[in-house]
Amino acid sequence: MHFRTKTVVILVMAFILYVDTNAQSHYSPTESNLVARKWFQDAKFGLFIHWGVYSVRGRGEWVMYRDQIPIPQYEQLPAFFNPIAFDAAEWVSMAKDAGMKYITITSKHHDGFAMFDSKVSDWDIIDRTPYKKDVMKMLAEECRRQGLKLCFYYSQLDWHHSDYWPLGRTGDGLSKPAGGDWNKYLEYQNAQLTELLTNYGEIGGIWFDGWWDKKKGDWQLGKTYELIHSLQPQVLIGNNHHMPPFDGEDFQMFEKDLPGRNTTGFSGDSEIGDLPLETCETINNSWGFNLTDRNYKSTRELVQYLVKAAGNNANFLLNVGPMPNGKIQPEFVKILTEIGQWLEVYGESIYSTRGGPIEQRPWGVTTAKEKTVYVHILDWQDKTLSIPLLERKVRQAVLLNTGEKIRIDKNSDGMVLHLPVINPEDFDTIVKLIL
Repeated sequence: MHFRTKTVVILVMAFILYVDTNAQSHYSPTESNLVARKWFQDAKFGLFIHWGVYSVRGRGEWVMYRDQIPIPQYEQLPAFFNPIAFDAAEWVSMAKDAGMKYITITSKHHDGFAMFDSKVSDWDIIDRTPYKKDVMKMLAEECRRQGLKLCFYYSQLDWHHSDYWPLGRTGDGLSKPAGGDWNKYLEYQNAQLTELLTNYGEIGGIWFDGWWDKKKGDWQLGKTYELIHSLQPQVLIGNNHHMPPFDGEDFQMFEKDLPGRNTTGFSGDSEIGDLPLETCETINNSWGFNLTDRNYKSTRELVQYLVKAAGNNANFLLNVGPMPNGKIQPEFVKILTEIGQWLEVYGESIYSTRGGPIEQRPWGVTTAKEKTVYVHILDWQDKTLSIPLLERKVRQAVLLNTGEKIRIDKNSDGMVLHLPVINPEDFDTIVKLIL
């Protein structure tokens, strides 16, 4: 790892701004942070972007590990990364048209390669690629222009850095030299986070990943979290550690699962906490660009996932893996456009809502805001639907898209909604209950 002359300056800045403790004890979020949390919960839908030099291989973001590419060979990859077709305005417009309110992008993935102009390393897009432009800066500026918030994914795991030692569970086969100073690696990590939080304007959040590689490691999360909150108090910190939230974190994430579910095996220890929630998922089966992965989820599946996430009081962060030329493949664009068209009609039942009074059922979910409950019927063909009695009286029930009145009868178990013939082509039949 090669360091520039500005390394010491950056590190001094970092250490001045956080205290020398192993945990951020009794974290109390600032007022601006609480405001940001509410905004986050209201936003409901974001774009996840996994992009890096690994896209050149077209085999996903874990290619260095999966193909067991030694560091000297992997260091040749950036020379082939020249995304001259990248257009920040096009990306942000695509997200906005899809109804998304924020973007979370990989500033550094597990290969350690910085997709920004880092002054503490030359293992970055400016120094190692023929492109030599800071895509994070262009994206940050465009997000501000178009009114979306930008969040940075940052991998704590680093297959490239010489001081990421001892190796974690993913370190085998990379021909990494033995030895290293773990504390120096953490200094490097915090210096890069300082860069991201001082050179790119106001940031919405930091999305950490990779802690799970060394669960027993001395990560000194308190130092890192306090550094972040001291630089930008409103920033929301989340960590994909698959554990209950740690002190200093501002939202809880669930990878490829709805909160409280564990279909993937990632969320075994992730009990639902009191923080805002987010779930993330891919359009095909890959996070990074994968040339042969054609297992695209349908627009129907993804709209229903968004609805279920909202019904479970969570945001939905939907991923794309851009191609190495900087374009987003047309299959992804088409699906995102169709989701946006659905949200134009039904968005009021998603945005600014919270999980509704009726927990997820086989037929669907509910969302709620103010004096309204939205009953999302995702899988039901009968003419009536029984639901529990609500605490407040229902004054009126209508179909959201047409305003058609829905008859309600009470019985000993609750209420019975008399439904029109449900079109099986509809992604979601929504009954609006006005309280």
